[in-house]
Amino acid sequence: MAAIWKGSLTFGLVNIPVELKTAVRADHISFRLLHEKDLSPVKYERICQAEEEPVPWNQIVKGYEYEKGKFVVLTDADFKAAALEHSKTIDILDFVKEAEIDPRYFETPYYLVPGKGGDKPYALLREAIRQTGSVGIGKIIIRQTQHLVGVKVIGDALVLEIMRFANELVDASEFDFPGRSSVRPQELQMAEQLVGNLAESFDPTRYTDEYRANLMRIIKAKMKGKKPKLEEPEGEAPDSGVLDLMSRLRASLEEGGKKGASPAKRKTVASRHRAVKAKKAKTA
Repeated sequence: MAAIWKGSLTFGLVNIPVELKTAVRADHISFRLLHEKDLSPVKYERICQAEEEPVPWNQIVKGYEYEKGKFVVLTDADFKAAALEHSKTIDILDFVKEAEIDPRYFETPYYLVPGKGGDKPYALLREAIRQTGSVGIGKIIIRQTQHLVGVKVIGDALVLEIMRFANELVDASEFDFPGRSSVRPQELQMAEQLVGNLAESFDPTRYTDEYRANLMRIIKAKMKGKKPKLEEPEGEAPDSGVLDLMSRLRASLEEGGKKGASPAKRKTVASRHRAVKAKKAKTA
């Protein structure tokens, strides 16, 4: 796998040659827009809203809308003036405890792979981060854009995660959330029991994208000129329209949340709850 970025990781006077390689891969199903009559691909055009005519690329500029309908135009020279000096280093500014970082800050992970001659300092930094339970917070410039990053340890790898800056997070105070006073002790006890009964070690392979799987079944069947065979959805559980939390908790505990219940049984119960939730949302 080709490196996305090559340079060095620095903290203090230590310099470690590293390469940045993707740690995730997109697994989306892509579609093209086609003309229904002859299945020819449809092109996008850039239409001027005032003239309602296509605009060629050489007549298009970039503008910042500071008020409705009012723009400041930026030229290539403006973007060049704002650009940061090209850098081939990941500069660690601080080491902070991982538990102190809000998970919303983390965005996209990459593997940091040691470059030539970097094995020993790489391993040294990795073990120091592991033993201290820290995350290295720094900055990197990729394709002329500066990013905040966190460097953490996963297994034997140093993983760099692109982070969001503070101004990119929406403050929770902008929304209204229920307080703890609305929670009754008996309901909480039953909810905790249900959570405990459904507790498992995390295994990401247990969770699949069922919608994507269905789409691929349909696509493959259509390619062969056949009718797709899809699993029948679970029948919707009856819903009175009134949320009786205690009875729902009791039903959840009785129908399959017990320790030792089979995964299939748990899946059936979960599907019923999703069906009820979807129905309530549809009729709301």
